[in-house]
Amino acid sequence: MSQVKIALIQSKSGPDPEMNLEKTWHLAGKAAAGGAKIICLQELYRSRYFCQEHRHDAFDLAETIPGPSTETFAKLAREKSVVLIVPVFEKRAEGIYHNSAAVIDAGGKMLGTYRKMHIPDDPHFYEKFYFTPGDLGFKTFITAYAKISVLICWDQWFPEAARLAALGGAQIIFYPTAIGWHDDETPQARDAQLTAWRTVQCGHAAANEVYVAAVNRSGKEGPVTFWGRSFICDPFGTVMAEAGENEETVLTAVCDLDKIEETRRQWPFFRDRRPDFYQGLTERCLDETPLK
Repeated sequence: MSQVKIALIQSKSGPDPEMNLEKTWHLAGKAAAGGAKIICLQELYRSRYFCQEHRHDAFDLAETIPGPSTETFAKLAREKSVVLIVPVFEKRAEGIYHNSAAVIDAGGKMLGTYRKMHIPDDPHFYEKFYFTPGDLGFKTFITAYAKISVLICWDQWFPEAARLAALGGAQIIFYPTAIGWHDDETPQARDAQLTAWRTVQCGHAAANEVYVAAVNRSGKEGPVTFWGRSFICDPFGTVMAEAGENEETVLTAVCDLDKIEETRRQWPFFRDRRPDFYQGLTERCLDETPLK
């Protein structure tokens, strides 16, 4: 299959996890009815973004894999023959939690889990309080319709993650996301952040010559307004489809997987890589000059 239609579910999350699950299930069903074959939900879709403060009771929102989210969406995968990427606040063991995404193949089989590798700690994004860094590495999942990788939110700022996904054979990189503006930020700061967010991910698409699909939540939650603007771009980094700022929507695009080979023949970045000189990438810092 050369062409595959993908869908991103951008929505607003309310306080009731069961209602969020039900609403997202219906939106995913709508995407499947519209012909989408790979459907990706937003980061931590089942709850409001609880990481805005330190709350021990928020750990009660976590679920296991398999659990309610994966069981519900595995049923949809079986019924509609679709692939689903389902972000989960994963309870791995007592006191060990991850920001994860389960990948369910068409037919309902669990292909595996990705655990968020890069964990931020910014004002109103206190994820280090909740999440243990991922330990499964950067994975490629061979689905019924395409080879895909999943990276989560903060991961999107790290070119190493996207490169390893592409080296692993990913044709489409999905970024489930929860990113927004603080109330006290100026319009200029907001524009700069949105531009940087879009630019870096389009850059990953162009540098790795793959499709990139970023799905963000929307709506205001406390002092943070999540800016939506989910988008899908092609192997040249050109945006093919983009959602609005304050809406709930199913964003779709058709990815022509043959375009990856076509693009790499024209711009042979992978041919010209010099991995024999990239050892420094495994170091925290190369400058050991003493401070004066």
